[in-house]
Amino acid sequence: MSAADDAQAVDRVLQGDLSAFEEIVQRWQGPLINMAYRFCRDRGRSEEMAQEAFVRAYRGLAKWRREAAFSTWLFALAANLYRTEIRRIPPATVNLDQIADPADPHRTESRLEDEDRRRIVQRALQSLPSKYRDALVLFYFHGLDVASAAQSLRLPEGTVKARLSRGRDMLRRKLPHGTR
Repeated sequence: MSAADDAQAVDRVLQGDLSAFEEIVQRWQGPLINMAYRFCRDRGRSEEMAQEAFVRAYRGLAKWRREAAFSTWLFALAANLYRTEIRRIPPATVNLDQIADPADPHRTESRLEDEDRRRIVQRALQSLPSKYRDALVLFYFHGLDVASAAQSLRLPEGTVKARLSRGRDMLRRKLPHGTR
């Protein structure tokens, strides 16, 4: 599906064709769950948050002004919901003693190093102030360009560029040299 396909699906939903919203959900469910996961680090909670984002999107479809792509509007709606949800109910902490060791003994050392590096980067990313983390997540993990990220965050492009630059600098200082 393309941006035009999204717009056509929205038009069909607004005309009463509910099956068109199913197409939208199928296309954007994975990206919205992944984005929610980056906010809360809990798979079950991220699925619930994405489901709520779709409910709100459905209720607000008529409010999409078509000044930007549907995906930009949807990601902005979801990001705002996720930020509110994280403030309302902070993520649960887990004692390190409760985390089981990996069950697959056949993992290679290289794969373990990659996973460790990914975890270190994720931990460092989560430790950033939300204004920098949100810009980095939208730009790097969800592939939005600066203009789309700016629209999603409801900020000027220059502010998003500055937050991306500052966020990258903060990450560099937090990461050991081997993970950069």
